[in-house]
Amino acid sequence: RGCSPPASSRLISSDAEKSQQYDGKNMALFEEEMDTSPMVSSLLSSLANYSNLPTGSKEHEEAENIEEGAQETLHAPQLGTLMGVYLPCIQNIFGVILFLRMTWMVGIGGVFGSFIIVFMCCSTTMLTAISMSAIATNGVVPAGGSYYMISRSLGPEFGGAVGICFYLGTTFAGAMYILGCIEILLIYIIPQAAIFKIEGLEGPEAELALLNNMRVYGTLVLSLMALVVFVGVKYVNKLALLFLACVILSILAVYAGVIKTAIDPPVFPVCLLGNRTLVSKGYDICAKVIEIDNETITTKLWRSFCDSEYLNATCDEYFTNNNITEIQGIPGVTSGILAENLFGNYLEKGMILEKRGLSSDVDPDSPTTSSNRYVLADITSFFTLLVGIYFPSVTGIMAGSNRSGDLRDAQKSIPIGTIAAITTTSTVYMSCVVLFGACIEGVVLRDKFGEGVNGNLVIGTLAWPSPWVIVFGSFFSTCGAGLQSLTGAPRLLQAISRDGIIPFLRVFGHGKANGEPTWALLLTACICEIGIIIASLDLVAPILSMFFLMCYMFVNLACALQTLLRTPNWRPRFKFYHWALSFLGMSLCLSLMFICSWYYAIIAMGIATCIYKYIEFCGAEKEWGDGIRGISLSAARFALMRLEEGPPHTKNWRPQILVLVSVDSEQNVEQPRLISLTNQLKAGKGLTIVGTSVQGTFLDNYTEAQRADQSLRKLMETEKVKGFSQVVISSNLRDGTSHLIQVGGLGGLKHNTVMVSWPRNWKQPEYHHQFRNFIEVVRETTVASLALLVPKNISSYPSNGERFTEGHIDVWWIVHDGGMLMLLPFLLRQHKVWRKCKMRIFTVAQMDDNSIQMKKDLITFLYHLRIDAAVEVVEMHDGDISAYTYEKTLVMEQRSQILKQMHLTKNEMEREVNQVSPILTCVSSLSFTLSQCHVTVSLSQSVAVSNPKQVQLIHTKNASTPTSPTSPTSPAGPAGGAATWTDNKGAGKGPTLLSANPEPGRDHFNMKPNQTDLRRMHTAMRLNEVITKKSKEAKLVLLNMPGPPKNRMGNENYMEFLEVLTEGLNRVLLVRGGGREVITIYS
Repeated sequence: RGCSPPASSRLISSDAEKSQQYDGKNMALFEEEMDTSPMVSSLLSSLANYSNLPTGSKEHEEAENIEEGAQETLHAPQLGTLMGVYLPCIQNIFGVILFLRMTWMVGIGGVFGSFIIVFMCCSTTMLTAISMSAIATNGVVPAGGSYYMISRSLGPEFGGAVGICFYLGTTFAGAMYILGCIEILLIYIIPQAAIFKIEGLEGPEAELALLNNMRVYGTLVLSLMALVVFVGVKYVNKLALLFLACVILSILAVYAGVIKTAIDPPVFPVCLLGNRTLVSKGYDICAKVIEIDNETITTKLWRSFCDSEYLNATCDEYFTNNNITEIQGIPGVTSGILAENLFGNYLEKGMILEKRGLSSDVDPDSPTTSSNRYVLADITSFFTLLVGIYFPSVTGIMAGSNRSGDLRDAQKSIPIGTIAAITTTSTVYMSCVVLFGACIEGVVLRDKFGEGVNGNLVIGTLAWPSPWVIVFGSFFSTCGAGLQSLTGAPRLLQAISRDGIIPFLRVFGHGKANGEPTWALLLTACICEIGIIIASLDLVAPILSMFFLMCYMFVNLACALQTLLRTPNWRPRFKFYHWALSFLGMSLCLSLMFICSWYYAIIAMGIATCIYKYIEFCGAEKEWGDGIRGISLSAARFALMRLEEGPPHTKNWRPQILVLVSVDSEQNVEQPRLISLTNQLKAGKGLTIVGTSVQGTFLDNYTEAQRADQSLRKLMETEKVKGFSQVVISSNLRDGTSHLIQVGGLGGLKHNTVMVSWPRNWKQPEYHHQFRNFIEVVRETTVASLALLVPKNISSYPSNGERFTEGHIDVWWIVHDGGMLMLLPFLLRQHKVWRKCKMRIFTVAQMDDNSIQMKKDLITFLYHLRIDAAVEVVEMHDGDISAYTYEKTLVMEQRSQILKQMHLTKNEMEREVNQVSPILTCVSSLSFTLSQCHVTVSLSQSVAVSNPKQVQLIHTKNASTPTSPTSPTSPAGPAGGAATWTDNKGAGKGPTLLSANPEPGRDHFNMKPNQTDLRRMHTAMRLNEVITKKSKEAKLVLLNMPGPPKNRMGNENYMEFLEVLTEGLNRVLLVRGGGREVITIYS
């Protein structure tokens, strides 16, 4: 029985079956859980028999499991540590560099320098192997090896980037092995096969001919190998042991040769002219002349340096001045040559190989002639070049983990096999460095192609019983390694493609019916061809060094992070690891990258970064429980703890917005433009929380809350707002909103600004709860010292796709509350919607203010704030309160009184409105004999008077208009609250206020308005008049929002004041500061 839901649902179909099934099993208590949670007994068998063959992500594993069910049962993997990990690692690590470049490296870098290089590289791989062992033993590793391990440890972005780097490294390794194979073939086995003849060519021409031969033969061999891999991998795997035998045999032949040199050194004479090494093809006998029957006869060597074969011929000056000496190329391990080879001898390209310690008579002014007779350095050598060329010979440590799907016990075999293989190969390499330096003459070591020893492979000259053992052994081993690379790289690419994290690579996930990656093989062959076209082993080696080093660096990083983060799932069976070792390994990898070649390192990092960013933006969303997520959590916690330490400095203040939205019955957002405005205000930065509340209880309404949350997320994604959504379930919306304001955010990452839409239709009785909630939000933000933004007419605000090509953002700066009014337009203008709008700042001057000085001061202030805006000071002289204002205040107060005194509930209120429509009859006429005309006002409407005749209320001279509706120094009205009407023309007529008693039962109609309300209404109307005059055409008006009344009885009046203040304006943003400075003139 499987642990999948279908299987468990088959177990339970009816109550009768349930009772039978759990009867006597002590499981009846858990009957209800069995639909979702299977019994442990049925689960254990499927977990214990876990097949680790599927590759890649969870979805892919499921897909493969379905396919496997359809196919025949797969055989359990049977490979052990020796065959599955140790020998494949040995085969991959020992390779072309050991046979073709190791002796040259020892000659150029010296035993001491070469030993440092080998030790550094081997230490790097050993530390990486320790980290890899920890990762490989932390759970079952399916096939996919290193890519799988890194991607599941560091997440899809790093996994994809490193996977591609590892793939490119393996592909270029294939190119390097093929080039090595061709080099052995054309230089040491059959030089006659060269298409472009090298004989007789000198310098650059000879070099070009060799490279062209490499390109032609390399392409042929690559095509042949790709065909073999395409036809069947099983042939490659069968040949693997044969190739491995060749490698081991070759290395044993070298050790045998070293032992033999101690007893009987082989005869490999090297001919020197002065201290210069001569090409062996240029002479038959190592002498200028020979004596035959008492006659002196010139040799082939004489003829190559002189213009004729006679003794009186004109010869090369250096040839004449120096003697010919013949030395032993391999003096033997007991000869003491080691001391001479201890230190490096780096050469410029074209320099002649010279033996140390031999005298040479050379004229420094005369040019070097007959240079093609000497052995020359083919490239300029330096320490870092040697590191780059040597490093590929220690790669291949992943061979065992790449076969993790075929191992009987991967968690046991991978650490033991890999570490044993690295120990073996490192010992061989280090001993070879010392033994080569102790056995072989320095000039022979530096002779890369064996030109001074009859064109023999230099390491072959040391081998026993014959050089051909090494030549053929290395040839077959390079062929085998090339085939292995061309087999492994496409599979790696297929694993990455099937994971679906890099969309454009998905096509390479397909293959033949048996799963062979055909398209991936084709791409691999094409990339490999790039390496073949480069054609120089010395140039290709540093490229693949980069990619392998980057891969190893991330393996170490993965292990270090998992260890430091103490992820609960991090429980490796391999215990001999430590985060410090992993960090050391990572540092070594990074150092070696830049030591090898700083520009290749930058290119490799650039490729990895591009892939990382591509996966981040375009790749599939994957949740693999990776370590980067753990880092994010740790970093977030650390940052939050730091934020807790104190409030941000004014310079760092930015609006962290809590957007309060409402949702309809379908859980869709009713004011989507609020989110658009948030995006325009944030320019993608800072914290945004979009919150809403759902009415009900948590148990009953959880699904609605989830739907609302999805709706918020979707809208935020559409509007490109980076932030969080938050849904609260509460018994009423008022409390829900209050909870959001109180608990939104976490620690120091809390909102400091609340944005809420202006309640539409607030005057209609069915929407009364909306404006009450709104005013409570205003009060709560004031208490919590939060800034408040209230956009009015939000539906008319621009979407993110719109652009204003011209226009103004007008700021009406009436009271200073921290500089929010200055900061908001600046932030809005960062967004492309508002970028073309100009900013204007208006401020209001009173009678006593010096408006000219105010303007100068404001311009200076804006200059220091670095804000570009036009400035205007609007003078508001003391104006008398008009009859229209008086009447409007009266109507407003009476409507609120009716509601208050009747204590109506919502339903009763609606009923009352329908019944009692005409409630106020006021009498008015042009001459204000208040007894003729009836004006009807309903509960839901205020009086609208068009062009009222200019009427003034006589009052004392010092009753000036307050600066703002919330001004604490509001002047008192006329004594006793009495007021007299007058008209401009006939002040003497002096009509009096209506004082007739209302109908019986309606004494709550008091026709004398409250003086504070009257003054506030007067201010609102005067300000509105000025604002509409100046800012009627503005794209957006920002305005100080007056504070709510302390007395909760005046809520409706407060809404009326705000309505009057913003009347006739299209887009208004009412702003209340949070009680702290948010903008500063200081740097």
